[in-house]
Amino acid sequence: MWKSLLLLGLVVPGISSAQSIAPGRWDVVSTATDLDIPGAPGFLLRMMKGRSKAEHKCVSAEQAKAGVAALLAPDPKAHCHVDSVQIDKGRFTQVLSCPQKQGAPLKVSRSGTYDLAGFAGQAQMSGVTPKGAMRIRLEQRAAHLAGACRG
Repeated sequence: MWKSLLLLGLVVPGISSAQSIAPGRWDVVSTATDLDIPGAPGFLLRMMKGRSKAEHKCVSAEQAKAGVAALLAPDPKAHCHVDSVQIDKGRFTQVLSCPQKQGAPLKVSRSGTYDLAGFAGQAQMSGVTPKGAMRIRLEQRAAHLAGACRG
C-alpha cells in the first residue's frame, strides 16, 4: 500500500511536497450529519444521524512520509478509485468512485483542512438506489493515537 501512496504523490498533480505525519495508530472518525436515502424508514435515518464510525489506520514510517495523503487513502477493502486529489497549503479536496454491488459507482467528494495533527473536513456520498438518488453528508476528523500499531 505504501508504494501506491508514493506513486499517488508522484503521478497525481495537485499534491505538493508532503510534510510527514507521525507514524503509528490513527483514527478517522466519520459522523453522519445529513441522510437522504429514498425508501429508507424515517426511524432508521433518525437513528443513523449523529452516529459516528471510526476507521482505524496503521501508518508505517514510510507511509507517514506521504503526509496527510496517507490518511486520505481509501480503505483497500472498499475498492474505491481516486478520481482526483488536491493537497496543498493546509487544504485538501478529493473525489472517489466506489463500486456498489448493483448499479453505478458511489461518488465521494471530500474537502477540508489538515496539519501535522490530522485533518478535519466534510464528505458527501452520492449515488442512485433502486428508489432514486441518495445523498449522505459526513463530518470527518483524523487524529493520531498514542502508541505503536497493534499486530
